Amino acid sequence: MTASLFSDDSQWVTRFAPSPTGSLHLGHVASAFFARQHAGQDGRFLLRIEDIDTTRCREALIGEMLDDLAWVGLRWEGTVLRQSHRMPLYRETLDTLQKRGLIYPCFCTRTDVAREAAASGSAQHHAPDGSLIYPGTCRHLTDAERTQRTDSGAPYALRLDVKTALLHVAAPALTYWEQGRGLVPCRPEAFGDVVLARKDIPASYHLCVTHDDAAQGVTLVTRGEELRAATAIHRLLQTVMGWPEPVYAFHPLLRDATGKKLSKRNGALSLRTMREAGMSPREVRQAAGVAI
Repeated sequence: MTASLFSDDSQWVTRFAPSPTGSLHLGHVASAFFARQHAGQDGRFLLRIEDIDTTRCREALIGEMLDDLAWVGLRWEGTVLRQSHRMPLYRETLDTLQKRGLIYPCFCTRTDVAREAAASGSAQHHAPDGSLIYPGTCRHLTDAERTQRTDSGAPYALRLDVKTALLHVAAPALTYWEQGRGLVPCRPEAFGDVVLARKDIPASYHLCVTHDDAAQGVTLVTRGEELRAATAIHRLLQTVMGWPEPVYAFHPLLRDATGKKLSKRNGALSLRTMREAGMSPREVRQAAGVAI
C-alpha cells in the first residue's frame, strides 16, 4: 500500500472509523491514509469513532486516538461522529425492520448456537467471516411464544431474517462495485441470520456502519481485506432500507515478520509507544507503507 497520496482528482467521500478498544498501531495508520488517499484532492475525508461496544470501548482512548492521528499528519473534515451518541437513530432503523417483519428476537445463547449448529447436520457451520452460522431456531417461534419469553424478561438478540430480506431484492442477485475489479456478486445467505442488536450492545457493527455511511453520504467505503465478506450483509441492509450503494475499495493487511496480521490482540506496537521512543511522524508513516 505505497501509492502516492492524492494520486487522482476523484471527489469521493471516504471515512476512517476506528474503535477505541485499544491504542492505534501501524495497521490503523495504513488504513486511515488509504481512505484519505482515495478521497482525492477535491473529495471529503471523514472521521468516525465506532464506540458502540460499551463493554470494550474506553472513553480515555478516544482523545488519545485523535491526538495520535493528528500527530501522524492525518487531517479530516468537520466534526468527528461518535456512534455511541446515535443510538436513538439505530433504534429507529430496528423499529422499521421490525415493522416490516425482517428481524426477530433470538433467545439462544452463544453456547446454544454452537450446540444447535453442530447438531443441524449441515456440512457448513461457519460463515465466510468465520462466525458460526445460526441455524434459525428462534425464527420458527410463534408470536405467542415470543411474547411469553420477552414478557418473562428472558434476554434476547435481534436477528436479521436474511431469507425474508432477500425477497425485497429486485435484482436476481446482490452485487457490489469494487474499484479495480468491477461488479462482484455477493451471497448474504452464507452468513445465516446475523445479529443486529443485543442486550449489551443495542446495535451491531453491521447495522451501524451501513446506517452511518448512508447518513454521512459516504460514496467510497475503504476497508481491509478481512471485511470483504461482510460486504454481502451490508449490501442487503442497504437494499432493504433504500440506502445509497457506495463503491468499495479493499486494502491488504499489514503483517508482522511472522506473517500475522498487525493487531492489538497480537501485541502490535502502538503509535503512542513509537512516539515516546522518538520516532517522527514521517518515520511512522513510512513504517506503515504510506508514501507522502
